[in-house]
Amino acid sequence: MMDIRFPEHLVIGGQRVAGEGAELRIVDPATGQLAGTFRAASPAQIDAAARSARQAFQSDASWADPQVRSRCLSKFADLIERHGDELMALMQREMGTPISLRTNQVGYPVDFLRWYAQRVLEPRGRDLGDNRSGTARSRVAKRPVGVVAAITSYNYPLQISIIKLGAAFVAGCTGILLSSPQAPLAVARMGELALEAGFPPGVFNVIAGGADVGKALCEHPAVDMISFTGSVAVGRLVMAQAVQGLKGVTLELGGKSAAILLPGTDYSRLALPLHRRYARHAGQGCGSPTRLLVEESRLDEFIAESRKAYESLVVGDPADPATIVGPLVSEAHRARVEGMIEQALAEGGRIVAGGGRPQRPGWYLNPTLVAGLTNQATLARQEAFGPVAVVLTYRTVDEAIAIANDSEMGLRAYLFGDPDQCEAIAPRLRVGWVNINGGGGDPRPDAPQCGYNLSGVGVEGGEEGIDEFLLTQHLDCAYVGGKKA
Repeated sequence: MMDIRFPEHLVIGGQRVAGEGAELRIVDPATGQLAGTFRAASPAQIDAAARSARQAFQSDASWADPQVRSRCLSKFADLIERHGDELMALMQREMGTPISLRTNQVGYPVDFLRWYAQRVLEPRGRDLGDNRSGTARSRVAKRPVGVVAAITSYNYPLQISIIKLGAAFVAGCTGILLSSPQAPLAVARMGELALEAGFPPGVFNVIAGGADVGKALCEHPAVDMISFTGSVAVGRLVMAQAVQGLKGVTLELGGKSAAILLPGTDYSRLALPLHRRYARHAGQGCGSPTRLLVEESRLDEFIAESRKAYESLVVGDPADPATIVGPLVSEAHRARVEGMIEQALAEGGRIVAGGGRPQRPGWYLNPTLVAGLTNQATLARQEAFGPVAVVLTYRTVDEAIAIANDSEMGLRAYLFGDPDQCEAIAPRLRVGWVNINGGGGDPRPDAPQCGYNLSGVGVEGGEEGIDEFLLTQHLDCAYVGGKKA
């Protein structure tokens, strides 16, 4: 692992400042050893960040210029790309992300920023033309919502941060980025790079802290909108805090995504990429396919192929390019995931592939496949956020669709089989993203991401994601002297 400098500063009002709040302990999940500390923001610093963003939004005329915003976003992309190795090393130390996910953690954020840099130059709004009597003309304009508080989770901190604030910056908003207390380092370093990119003072503020900091930020009167990624439970708290000020929210929350393997699916070809998808990054991804639906008559065949695939799911050092499954972010989180597996066994389930811990230091957990449960079991209902999946069986395709939809979540669904049949099934699935036969494999900057039911509120990504940070204004302009000449 490369030798790196841990960031030590927040970014407030265009300046690096030392945090004055609680001490955040950074424990390396791969070793269980303390790697360092980082100071959260104090109440005064939260207030300073929010007021700085408000001042920049109201008074910095340069930020209203799309050309300025485009240049900042482009240079920011270049800097993140240039410092990609350093950012990855920080994420390895604070959350154990495997180097095999470098594209996800660094490459995709760069792609999003470059797309946003182009989209900011595109005009928005529309001309409605003359009114009925020809005495006036109407136009719909789009205006930035104002100051955005973006709250990111620990698992993909750069990607999540940039999807949120990149769209907000396209709209002309200013922002305060709050990192997860479990992973403040890479986000703090990203804030330093934003200063180098030339963002005007107050436009891009970066702070850190726990629930108390999040609450103070969400309730601050200078904040107009909140964009949060995390658990359903915390999402409810964020929404309740936003309600006090009638603030807009976008919430990207949990998932319990079903993967339907339609009749005739070749399990030998599919097993490895399917299990790899939910096991990577120790299962710490909300869109992972963790409910696997297979034909009842072929369950034994699927289990046999799964056991073969599990042999290729390398659990190990995040710095090793062969590693797929790194450690979980903390000892407490590993205990929670193990508790869910134990509960599944108590409810009648059985481990049919993987299971247990590897013999190594750190917060590791082997990928685990559980069978013998119904869709009503806890493991089939609640997000584990670990390298754990449950295999469920169906007799008819209609039954499989019903099982997939029988969930409080609605983030993603995965379909494998005849493309035409998959296309026909997709409208029946109550989810925001349907992945057919593996899809493109990459998150597209121009594609919207959203969750149904408890999986979210609003949209991220694509034009729809930019629209979340825009207000609509109707301009009703009378012709001078009455009717149009």
